[in-house]
Amino acid sequence: MNIPNSITTLIAGIAITLISLWYGQNHGLLPVAASADANDVDELFNLMMTIATGLFILIEGVLVICLIRFRRKQGDLTDGPAIEGNVPLEIVWTAIPTVIVFILAIYSFEIYNKMGGLDPMVSGGGMTMAHHHQHNPNTMDNMVAMEPDSKIAIGIGKSMSANDEDPLVVDVNGLQYAWIFTYPDTGIVSGDLHVPVDRPIQLNMKAADVIHAFWLPEFRIKQDVMPGQVSQLSFVANREGTYPVICAELCGSYHGGMKTTMTVETAEGYDQWVQSRTVALQDGEGQPLPVDSTALTDAAFLQAYAEEMGIIENTLEQIPHNPLGMMSMAQ
Repeated sequence: MNIPNSITTLIAGIAITLISLWYGQNHGLLPVAASADANDVDELFNLMMTIATGLFILIEGVLVICLIRFRRKQGDLTDGPAIEGNVPLEIVWTAIPTVIVFILAIYSFEIYNKMGGLDPMVSGGGMTMAHHHQHNPNTMDNMVAMEPDSKIAIGIGKSMSANDEDPLVVDVNGLQYAWIFTYPDTGIVSGDLHVPVDRPIQLNMKAADVIHAFWLPEFRIKQDVMPGQVSQLSFVANREGTYPVICAELCGSYHGGMKTTMTVETAEGYDQWVQSRTVALQDGEGQPLPVDSTALTDAAFLQAYAEEMGIIENTLEQIPHNPLGMMSMAQ
C-alpha cells in the first residue's frame, strides 16, 4: 500500500519536531547553572539547540533520501532533467532562516538586557582608578585601587536599588598569569575568590599588563579586563560549590594556566573564611613585599604570596624573567 506523500511529510515533520524538542532540553552540553542569570542563558541555548537539531535532521535527511532515491541507475547514461530553479522554494528557504535569526536576536537581546548589559547604572555609572600611597603590610604596595568617579566603566550586571542588600565588592587584578583578588573592606588579598551565596557580588576589574577575560562558565558570564579601563561584573550566586575561574582571552604563552577557583559558600562559611584570613594576617603569617621589589623577577615578586593567593609553585617557575613586569600594576 502506497502512503500519500502528504501523510509521509506530516509524520516526518512530527518526528523531527519531537526529536528536536527532546534533544534541545536534554543535550547535556552545559555545566551546572549556579545563578539565576545562568538559567536564562540556558533557555536561550536550549532554544538554539532545538532549532539547530531540527534543521540538521531536515537538511541531512533530505540529502540522504536524495542520494538513495535519485542515484544514477546502473547502465543509465542519460542526462538528468534540466532544472534551472524554483522561486517559491528559494523564497521559503530564505525566509525561514531570516525569521529564525530575528527571533534569536530579539530573545538574546532581552536576556542580555535582563542581565544588566544595558543598565545605565553599570555601563555609565562610573569607576576610575586611583593609587594607594599609604603603606599597608597586609596588601601589595602601590596596588591599583578602584574608586567611584564620573568616568565610564564597562561591564555587565544589574544596578542595585535602595532596597537591595549591599553588594560584596571585590577588586580583581588580572596579570600574566594569575588573578589577584583584593577585599577592600578587610584588606585580604587572595589568589582564589570566596563569595557568600545569595548575596549581590560586584567585581571591579582591571588588567595589569595585557587584555584578559574573566570567565565563569557555571554563571554564563564573561567580561573582558583591559589595562587602563575598569570593568565591572555583577551577579548573584545561588548554588554553593567551587567553580573554575578561567581567562578566556589569549594573553600570552602560559594563557592556558591562568586559572583559579571561586568558592560559593554560606554566609557563615564566608565569615569564617574572612576571620581565618584576618587572623592569619594579624599573626604575621602574611609576608609584606620586600622594599626593593623592582629588582625582583615576577616569580620572586609573587613567591611571598604564593601560598596565600593559591598560586601553584610550578606556575611561578614558568613566569619569564621580567624585573619590572609586576610593578606595572602600580603604573
